[in-house]
Amino acid sequence: ADLRQYRIGVGPVAVFGASNFPLAFSTAGGDTAAALAAGCPVVFKAHSGHMATAEWVAQAIIRAAERTGMPAGVFNMIYGAGVGATLVKHPAIQAVGFTGSLSGGRALCDMAAARPQPIPVFAEMSSINPVVLLPEALQQRGEQIAKDLGGSVMLGAGQFCTSPGLVLGIASPAFSAFVDALGSFFSAQPAHTLLNAGGLKSYVKGLSHLASVEGIRHLAGSQQQGNQAHPQLFQADASLLIGGAEVLQEEVFGPTTIVIEVADKAQLLQALHSLHGQLTATLISEPADLQAFAEVVPVLEHKAGRLLINGYPTGVEVCDAMVHGGPYPATSDARGTSVGSLAIDRFLRPVCFQNYPDSLLPDALKNANPLGIQRLLNGQPSHEALN
Repeated sequence: ADLRQYRIGVGPVAVFGASNFPLAFSTAGGDTAAALAAGCPVVFKAHSGHMATAEWVAQAIIRAAERTGMPAGVFNMIYGAGVGATLVKHPAIQAVGFTGSLSGGRALCDMAAARPQPIPVFAEMSSINPVVLLPEALQQRGEQIAKDLGGSVMLGAGQFCTSPGLVLGIASPAFSAFVDALGSFFSAQPAHTLLNAGGLKSYVKGLSHLASVEGIRHLAGSQQQGNQAHPQLFQADASLLIGGAEVLQEEVFGPTTIVIEVADKAQLLQALHSLHGQLTATLISEPADLQAFAEVVPVLEHKAGRLLINGYPTGVEVCDAMVHGGPYPATSDARGTSVGSLAIDRFLRPVCFQNYPDSLLPDALKNANPLGIQRLLNGQPSHEALN
């Protein structure tokens, strides 16, 4: 048989704007760009926290679409409370892109699954982005690590979805000194203005929840009050994480993190196995650490979409190799990413043509290869025409 396959857009995509990135992850963000690149029209639900910004960016998208000859209506934007549910349930919508809370993303997933025709939801939701501090690195540069890690937590007032929310290290004088240095760093930080009042309300609620749990203690930071977010540092007992305490798996959106001291490598591995899915997982290490703790890496590989060594996860580069995704609840589907060219794949589906005449094939599959693209011919890359 003559079999030829290419991929087409799934159809109209509903995209929900993120609260924390009015530009990069909102109206003209990765989900919108990926869906359009896949050939899918987009219906964008503006976030209530920055509707004026959303409108300006939407106008720019429409102008660009007109100038480049894209079909009328390829991009539309809607506003308002409650319209999201109507959008997801609309039979024309064939996929959903979402960046936001676990509760919001899960609600959309359940709603989409309950449709007469279920559709996929690609939701980026909740991640605490663990950072593991290994002994030799702490011994050599613990004070600098405290400054760098603290800076990563404070970046954007802690409103990055890749902000380090959990820090793990093995009990030692070097780890104790690190915790003291990190506490001093937090205590010296000014209060931060969050993007909106809703974010501050969630931050205060998250801090209160942490403070109420036995086995979690406050280490540093001035009293939370007023209209700004005060940086806070907490320490939790390792037994809580290993025992499955959900409070340590929940993202607190703002300038805060939790440190956990484990007894030894065996307990560190226990703690890492206890983690839910993450966007990122980081090792701060020296070469000797990587030899001694090599078995940590396969554990992290099953927990996160992006693994870092001696860097901090808050920066997300837009490139072909980037993965901004991970196992649930970091995302609803660990097979994709919302950043980088691979994000386009989420909104494509394959179509196979068997024994079709050349005249009825799409240009990408015609014998003459009129598009001049690279194709896979019997398993071999080729730009050539077929005889």
